[in-house]
Amino acid sequence: MLLRLAPALFVLLWSTGFIAAKLGSLDAEPFTFLTLRFVLVLAIMMPLVALLARRRLSVAERGHAAVVGGLIHGFYLAGVFWAVRHGMPAGVVALIVSLQPIVTAIASGPLLGETVTGRHWSGLVLGLVGSALVLAPRMDLADTGVTAATVSAALIALAGITAGTLYQKRFASGIDIGSGAVWQYLGALALTASGALLTESGRIEWTAGFVVALAWLVLVLSIGAISLLMLLIRHSAVSRITGLFYLVPATTALLAWALFGETLQPIQLAGMALVTIAVLLIRPAAPPSPGRR
Repeated sequence: MLLRLAPALFVLLWSTGFIAAKLGSLDAEPFTFLTLRFVLVLAIMMPLVALLARRRLSVAERGHAAVVGGLIHGFYLAGVFWAVRHGMPAGVVALIVSLQPIVTAIASGPLLGETVTGRHWSGLVLGLVGSALVLAPRMDLADTGVTAATVSAALIALAGITAGTLYQKRFASGIDIGSGAVWQYLGALALTASGALLTESGRIEWTAGFVVALAWLVLVLSIGAISLLMLLIRHSAVSRITGLFYLVPATTALLAWALFGETLQPIQLAGMALVTIAVLLIRPAAPPSPGRR
């Protein structure tokens, strides 16, 4: 049952992260914010895993998990937060990161031996177009924080989430999700803590909005959504799982409309329709039931 609900639940939870990150990033620098987030996640998860883990991970498994964490939590989140903090419109960052399903599909063939069909490619391209339409009203370049530095940060984020997903499927999909997550966050913490110490002041404004955003990102995103993502990668082809990311901009726009009264323009509604069709094209066919041939 959880596996059947996991895709929809993952998209919903992952989409809330952009809203919480926007709230929290106003009161702390990106590496500092992420370092605090990962420390709190580890403070919660380490005692639980110590009590509940079935076995200790081998040295190789710990290393693989730490690499996944450094890529998905470290490079991806740090790249997104840094680009937004330094002026790049969130819509532009989201559009660059929306290239992930296509980049993953291109790489999954030679790296993982997965087959990408013509129908699948059609869904990937349609999803990218739909995401662009959903994000179009938010891509205000008037003040333009689109610089070589912010574009590079967004591309690093794209490379991190893509490489981390492929690496997880290739080397770490059999690792216990709970124990693996601890080592993932240790790997990510090493990166963000280094960035915070070397480049930031470490100052935090402890506003109510920051505390709420931090709590949500720690409990719901870092523990809930990431566990669902690891579960999905374990049981499905990564080129299909990443297609779910096309639903994130549309879901985020709907949440912003419901929570903050932001308007939804006709072009965004058209984009949402295209994204829905795209995900249906990308989704693998359901396996036949035992009674069917």
